[in-house]
Amino acid sequence: MKQLGRYQLLENWIKVQFPTRSFLLSSASADASFRRYFRVTFSSNFSHKTLIVMDAPPQHEDCVSFLNVIKVFSAANVHVPEVLAQNLEHGFLLLSDLGSTTYLEALDANSSIADRLYCDAVNALIRIQLASCSGVLPDYDEVLFLKELNLFPNWYLAKHLQVVLNVKQKAELDEGFTRILQNNLAQPRVFVHRDYHSRNLMVTTPNPGIVDFQDAVYGPITYDLVSLFKDAYICWDEERILDWIILYWDKAKKTGLPVAGNFTDFYRDFEWMGVQRHIKVLGIFARLCHRDGKNDYLRYMPLVMDYLRKTCERYHELNFLLVLLDELESGRQEIEVGHDS
Repeated sequence: MKQLGRYQLLENWIKVQFPTRSFLLSSASADASFRRYFRVTFSSNFSHKTLIVMDAPPQHEDCVSFLNVIKVFSAANVHVPEVLAQNLEHGFLLLSDLGSTTYLEALDANSSIADRLYCDAVNALIRIQLASCSGVLPDYDEVLFLKELNLFPNWYLAKHLQVVLNVKQKAELDEGFTRILQNNLAQPRVFVHRDYHSRNLMVTTPNPGIVDFQDAVYGPITYDLVSLFKDAYICWDEERILDWIILYWDKAKKTGLPVAGNFTDFYRDFEWMGVQRHIKVLGIFARLCHRDGKNDYLRYMPLVMDYLRKTCERYHELNFLLVLLDELESGRQEIEVGHDS
């Protein structure tokens, strides 16, 4: 179906839901997937001033997962959209509107509110984690972890840097992946949003509003904390991040969540989980650019790489990755110099 035809189908479906109401349809947001979001604006004398309609082409996206996670997170008493109507055949969902201000936009405009917003985000995350049980969401298992890690050699190295690993480099990277996963898979398991960051948290009442959760899984307890505080879209100094992580760890212990009893051990788990996520994100951003034509994501790569390098510098077992990155960057620069001359 052509995009224009799909838009018309969407508009007609909304008219069926509100046959006596006039409305305006405008773009609300788009994300890194095939999903698109539109804001439905009604006349002021209607109880619903605005709603959100999600357009998720069934051949690419799964609305059933989205609906399942909404039930799970709603039961955890966090603020997610309410589903008002659905058409699974065409991939349309009509949702309550959590507003238009993301954490990222609010923090860019006024960073002094960061402590309050992140405290709210931590409290909501703990509620989600306390509701956790196995068998409800897909397992974040070794197969999925490796699939994500392999985005790095396949897309960041091969497509973006245009380098090919030699036998020694490939063996070192594979061994490193195994080492990273041993830590990640040994961590206590909870519900994981999987993209719990400033673009997917809305400034709302109650705060935060949580969106883009359809890929939620049952996995390592530090994963969402990494997404939140080592965010690809906004940077905080390490001292402030450490304070927020201590805030989470202290609250989590008091509520009975299975975090490490020693903060040093917990922070190590947090950092090693970050290495997996940063490697994955570099691959995803490269794929978004080179496969999907979404070049804007390239500007976030340096921050993600900085997170990765700083963590690898702190742990001897991860130094191999620093050496590999230096070798690949150096080799790429030599090729570029050779081409210039």
